[in-house]
Amino acid sequence: MFFSLDQIVALLLQYKYMILFPIVVVEGPIATVICGLVAALGHMNLAIAYVVVIAGDLTGDVIYYLMGYWGREKFIEKWGRYVGLNVERVVHLEGHFEKHGSKMLLFGKLAHGIGAIFLVAAGLVKMPFLKFFWANTAATLLKSLALLLIGFYFGQAIVKVQSIFEFISAISISIGILAAIIAFHYYNKKKSDKPYE
Repeated sequence: MFFSLDQIVALLLQYKYMILFPIVVVEGPIATVICGLVAALGHMNLAIAYVVVIAGDLTGDVIYYLMGYWGREKFIEKWGRYVGLNVERVVHLEGHFEKHGSKMLLFGKLAHGIGAIFLVAAGLVKMPFLKFFWANTAATLLKSLALLLIGFYFGQAIVKVQSIFEFISAISISIGILAAIIAFHYYNKKKSDKPYE
């Protein structure tokens, strides 16, 4: 993570949409949820934020795609280990992308933590750019909206807390959601670390 949560909140409160785009390119999902929270507090317009988040997220995804597309073997040798790719895995993925490229991008987009693997792999296997872009855009529209709404409604709940019991309830739900996200991320990371058979 390039920015701490406090830094993201401070930057969004000060610079709003101007800083939202580059932060989403770098931080993606975390920045999107925080953006929803900032919108709930009345500092940003949710509709405008949604458009900016989509643009930033797609820009980051295209960068990953181009890294794979232009890098190929050089990318695998130098950076592959950082995104869980090696030559054998790319060869294995090529066949899957020919048959199920759109589905794989959707899965990668929704499975937080391993999405970069699928985005880079799409470039490595030379998936046609327009096919990549439209499939990825469809997934981005859904994911960005969901993350923004999570931040927005969670933020609204915090703002409306009236009593200690509601506060305890909100904290308990937050811990539960956080635990579920961490468990899901850990499971996906463990799964992605295993070599394909």
